[in-house]
Amino acid sequence: MFRWYIRQRIPRIRRFENYPIEVQNLLFRELINTAKNTKWGKQYDYENISTPAEYRQRVPVSTYEDIFPYIERMMYGERDVLWPGLVNWFSKSSGTTNGKSKYIPVTEISLRSCHIGGAHDLMAKWYENNEDARLFEGKGLMVGGSYELFEPHPQTRVGDVSAVMIHHMPGYIHHFTTPDVETMLTKNFDEKLSRMAAITPAERVTTLMGVPTWSIVLFRQILDATGKDNLLEVWPDFQVYMHGGVNFEPYRQQFQEFFPGEQVRYLNIYNASEGFFAAQLENEAPEGEMTLLLDNGIFYEFLPESEWSKKQPEAIGLQDIELGKNYAIIISTNAGLWRYMPGDTVSFTSKRPYKLKITGRTKHYINAFGEEVMVANTDAALAKTCQETQAQISEYTVAPKLLSRASYGRHEWLIEFDREPESLEKFSVLLDKNLQNINSDYEAKRFKDMALHPLFVHKIPKGTFHNWLRSKGRYGGQNKIPRLANERKYLEEIMDFVSNQSIF
Repeated sequence: MFRWYIRQRIPRIRRFENYPIEVQNLLFRELINTAKNTKWGKQYDYENISTPAEYRQRVPVSTYEDIFPYIERMMYGERDVLWPGLVNWFSKSSGTTNGKSKYIPVTEISLRSCHIGGAHDLMAKWYENNEDARLFEGKGLMVGGSYELFEPHPQTRVGDVSAVMIHHMPGYIHHFTTPDVETMLTKNFDEKLSRMAAITPAERVTTLMGVPTWSIVLFRQILDATGKDNLLEVWPDFQVYMHGGVNFEPYRQQFQEFFPGEQVRYLNIYNASEGFFAAQLENEAPEGEMTLLLDNGIFYEFLPESEWSKKQPEAIGLQDIELGKNYAIIISTNAGLWRYMPGDTVSFTSKRPYKLKITGRTKHYINAFGEEVMVANTDAALAKTCQETQAQISEYTVAPKLLSRASYGRHEWLIEFDREPESLEKFSVLLDKNLQNINSDYEAKRFKDMALHPLFVHKIPKGTFHNWLRSKGRYGGQNKIPRLANERKYLEEIMDFVSNQSIF
């Protein structure tokens, strides 16, 4: 029954693959027409917008800080602000200077057509591509988040997008998922994982969708609880792991140890708080390549790299992109985000159909474990720590130390002090605490050291960073120290430089 139902989506997928611009233009008109009587729609005269070109001329590109005042009004119960009607649900994510978390509206239609619809597209293609697909003869394991009431206006609920989806799952889906909904939505993550490790080994699990870092923590607990050597001894019918949130490649070898053998496939997904953007629709694809989903309530524009720093950037439509170039994504959605820039950057690998890879963020960041730490976060945490310890720094850089089967992960800092703290150990503990207070995703990954251990600070001699730049022929001018990197290239180069100078 499920195989028949899910395959009804195949003609829709064929349609947007074969007629991408036509599908996007039709969706654009639907979005504009639906929102023309909202506060935002009246402000920008949606009534008289008929083409994407007019839309780009009239409506500015928005960051979260730009659109937050409208979202805040919605959270306090105001109707018809960015989208018609009352919006009660908001997905929670960090990465903004506006506060510890950012809140993205989730409307009923965006939940159904975008977040859930994207998952259905992925499942439809899996069943089409695999005659032996048996996912729904077993159960899907879901490592979800939690949600809570928004205290200033309790009718509003905020939480991880996974928790929003779990709360709204149709009743029949519960027969195909594990653990129970109460466990999936448990707020205490330590308790949640313990209960999942106790419940799920007894189930016939065939699929899992999740972020690799949290999945690995759960896998370890399950193997400890069962005494098994690998997870195929626990779930012999397991077929598919769908992953997103962070680059999977650093974890692939670990997962192959957890699931030895050829039966398990790994599918890449691009599902964010703002929407389900893309998915790997083939069994095998070049590393990180996904098909852009064009018929699930999101109208796309793209910002060339040369426009990223401009106050009034000029975006291009899907039909004008060039393969191999970096673009920042701009989205207009049926959740009321209008010309909104989430901050992700992509590069296209194909136009028939449109396929892309995630290349990073428009700003420096670390997201090796799903923590989404931005330069604004580390700058603020370091400034507060220096203030509290009377220390002074001149330069710093940070990189992740990735997880392995035998060890966990952490952030490593190289700091050049102008005035050293009395205790580097106390400085490090305080810096870690301040970063948690600023970034809720980092705080979540640091919870009881389950995914991230405390950060580690290396004190390096004065002059190191500038001498390193000089050795690279990049001293002076606009050359800057890379504050954050999602890999260890810069950090290890600087540490090798220090070691070779015999001053470490």
